Amino acid sequence: MNSDEIKGKWKQLTGDIKSRWGKLTDDDLKQIDGEKDKLVGKLQERYGKSREEVEKELEDL
Repeated sequence: MNSDEIKGKWKQLTGDIKSRWGKLTDDDLKQIDGEKDKLVGKLQERYGKSREEVEKELEDL
């Protein structure tokens, strides 16, 4: 999923993101606001995964 797709579908994706990555809070999602780089960074921070792992998981989403 590219940056434009994430930004465009952000409100729809937040539910899926929260159910898949429960360590992200509502505040995290507000700060990310559909920006892929912020989402990837926050997921790396919370889950200790590499950028490549996180991006692959986003593609699977």
